[in-house]
Amino acid sequence: MLSNRSDIYIAYGDTPSQMVKTLLEKMDPLANSDRSLRIGIKPNLVVAKPADSGATTSPEVVEAIIGYLHSRGFRDICVMESSWVGEDTDRAFDVCGYTSLAKRTGVELVNLRETPAEMVKTKGFSLRVFSRVLEVDYLINVPVLKAHCQTRITCALKNLKGCIPDSEKRRFHRLGLHEPIARLNTVIKANLIIVDALCGDLTFEEGGNPVRMDRIIGGVDPVAVDSYCARLIGIDPLSVDYIRLAEQLGVGRSEPASVIELGVPTVRHGGAVVGSIVAGLLRRVHQRQACSACLGSLVHALYRLKESGNRGVLNLDIHIGQGYRGVRIDGLGVGDCARLAAQNVPGCPPRAEDIVRKLQELKDVNA
Repeated sequence: MLSNRSDIYIAYGDTPSQMVKTLLEKMDPLANSDRSLRIGIKPNLVVAKPADSGATTSPEVVEAIIGYLHSRGFRDICVMESSWVGEDTDRAFDVCGYTSLAKRTGVELVNLRETPAEMVKTKGFSLRVFSRVLEVDYLINVPVLKAHCQTRITCALKNLKGCIPDSEKRRFHRLGLHEPIARLNTVIKANLIIVDALCGDLTFEEGGNPVRMDRIIGGVDPVAVDSYCARLIGIDPLSVDYIRLAEQLGVGRSEPASVIELGVPTVRHGGAVVGSIVAGLLRRVHQRQACSACLGSLVHALYRLKESGNRGVLNLDIHIGQGYRGVRIDGLGVGDCARLAAQNVPGCPPRAEDIVRKLQELKDVNA
């Protein structure tokens, strides 16, 4: 059961339905709650692309959440979204697998664009929010962990941008995104966050370079969740202005109280990552039965270093995977399985942030 608001839970595996079930049973977020609660689920369906593109929330994750709620006696459930400006939300529901999900589970799909919005004021800042979002008793935020071309990362805090009309979305961009996103989270407060970190995109919120990381992350504090997730993909959370501003506004705290890991990372046969950019990043990476959680962290780390102009690290030989257990390696080993390497980044799996730091150290030593 959730003992601290800033606790983070992580379920590893390759079966989303079981991962979500394990996570929710451990967190037990609705213990002793009234079964008549009106529950809203907010995925990220920014575009009409399937989840394996790295752009949108997996319907398997949302269906597992609904199954858990049904098993606990909750029946008043809806899935609500408004896609990005220019995308048809009903089409996104259909292409992303949510139309069929709704038929199987009996939940209501709410195209927020077809519902009224109301003006809300918060600490000197006014914005319009879809009324339906404010009317639910319990809001479950189900973002995808992925990169973003303007804010670097999009996860729990930014996912609530789908709860405002298109006119507000345009205004948020005119205002630079960061401050309005932080302030939006003082108005809309999700009760539960379940992050789809199965295969978010490496570079861009619209998908195209998905990286398999095969984990589901749960929490209540969106600042703690986003800070943890930023580090997971090699980004300093304090370099993301809306995370820092949200903490200053009292939305949450950047450091999780505890990180509780459930299950173990799994090996995906046939490759844990896909995408044209990824292939180039892995040019000097030697894989032996690497699990997707560990390999995904490495891919994110290599891209962050390339992004910052540190291309030299791409010429280092890197070893990763369970096949390196007990093997002495001249060079760098990533993860606990490659701990006998001359240089090693520990962790099972390690965070991209830690891999970035180690690679930077090696680059500086060899410069």
